[in-house]
Amino acid sequence: MQVSYKKLWKLLIDKDMKKKDLQAAAGISWASITKLSKGKTVSMEVLMKICKVLECNIGDIMDLISEEQ
Repeated sequence: MQVSYKKLWKLLIDKDMKKKDLQAAAGISWASITKLSKGKTVSMEVLMKICKVLECNIGDIMDLISEEQ
């Protein structure tokens, strides 16, 4: 399975927020933002902090994409 955070980036645009704003508001490391930018997995704790700041559910910021074999 691959992870897509396209929904997160769209939500940030809709809320007129930048990645650095999200990082500061959620209290997460810049390394976590970098992982998100590259479509890498991050901990559930990071996702929960982001959801709390953006007042949304995990499904609103990410998708799981099955890999075609």
